[in-house]
Amino acid sequence: MSTETLAALVDGPVLTPEDAGYAEETATWNLAMIGRPIVAVGATSVADVQAAIRYATDHDLPIAVTATGHGQARPADGALLLNLRRLNGISIDADAATATVGAAVELQDLVDAAAKHGLAPLAGSSPNVGVVGYALGGGLSSTLGRTYGWAADHVRSAEIVTADGLVRRIDAQHEPDLFWAIRGGKGNFGVVTSLTIGLVPVTRMYAGGIFFDGADARPVLDAFRRLVADAPEALTSSVAFFRFPPLPFVPEPLRGKLSVHLRFSYLGPEEEGVALLADARAAGTPIIDAVGEMPYTGFAAIHADPVDPIPAYEQGALLHDFPAEAAEALLDVAGPGVDTPVLAFEVRQLGGALSRRPEVPNAVGNRDARFSIFLGAAGAPGMEEQLRESLTAPIRAFAPWATGGRQINFLSGYETEAADVATAYDADAWDRLTRIKAVYDPRNLFRVNYNIPPAV
Repeated sequence: MSTETLAALVDGPVLTPEDAGYAEETATWNLAMIGRPIVAVGATSVADVQAAIRYATDHDLPIAVTATGHGQARPADGALLLNLRRLNGISIDADAATATVGAAVELQDLVDAAAKHGLAPLAGSSPNVGVVGYALGGGLSSTLGRTYGWAADHVRSAEIVTADGLVRRIDAQHEPDLFWAIRGGKGNFGVVTSLTIGLVPVTRMYAGGIFFDGADARPVLDAFRRLVADAPEALTSSVAFFRFPPLPFVPEPLRGKLSVHLRFSYLGPEEEGVALLADARAAGTPIIDAVGEMPYTGFAAIHADPVDPIPAYEQGALLHDFPAEAAEALLDVAGPGVDTPVLAFEVRQLGGALSRRPEVPNAVGNRDARFSIFLGAAGAPGMEEQLRESLTAPIRAFAPWATGGRQINFLSGYETEAADVATAYDADAWDRLTRIKAVYDPRNLFRVNYNIPPAV
């Protein structure tokens, strides 16, 4: 298939597997996800995106999209890959408390830009996840979500190129069905080239993480349960079990052993945060205590998520509760003495504003969940089946408390079929999404993702 016609229409690179730069242009953040698209297009403008989509339509190619490389659902084999990483502009309107961001803007960059105006976006736990993909998948903020809701709830408008190659500028008054669908439906309806999102007046917090030895796992879990049982909406907490490898990049006290990481974020006064955390802080002997007053720009230090690409396999679920019996189940599958290749097992508090519907409705579902669980393992490409049972068996242990739902941003490579994706939505929302898909992408060109198929 000749790509010379496409290259003549696009200002950015147009690369096939034989070309220099192809591997870099097609790389994803998850090193276990290696795809081989037929052609990769490095878009430098909306016009480049239009040309690539029209080429894919003419040649009946599925369209895969990447920006920061995060969130890849499946390999882009046999597809046209649109790389949006060059679309990274940020514009802050301080008077309107909004930001307009390009498709590849990372959360840390937006946080830093907004902070200059005393404002903040609803950032997640990772600094280098893309704002657009994060928000379109719901956007679970580990600091602001319980106070302000989902990031998708704050999207004001979008610029999107649909499968017909048209640029559409949409909001609650202009193509409201499509606007409803993209906020929660991710990249199933076209290529979002920019978003305008609302910002909130947050500049600081009492926050951070405390590492305890794995031997303190039970009392720390007990304290976590007490902490979240009656937590104000300004407080968010999570707890994670880590089995760090004995490698130099790991802080010496954590190398080669099980540790328990209690994460804490409070938007109120420091003295109140100190009092709220006191019981949990005393649950064991801290190895590292990094909780304190911090600027919101330091949000990434709370979870300390990896920022460099890694090969990862993951699983997760949503829970309606995390009672003492669930804490025991966690100890049974991930606690001291357990032999497992799972490196991380997290329980994250939800609820608060995350459970409420926004003023402008969107497709984000499963708002009734009170906790999420998430676990991950590292492995080379092709280890899906080797690691499957180690990742899915712990999830089954939480069946008594599972809602049966998912969040689309936390689906894994094991959950790419339509029946899996449907669990991220209420039944009526799923039906509406498939009908909107049939209007805007009837051939399902945008299917190299957690796919919402068109209604038939």
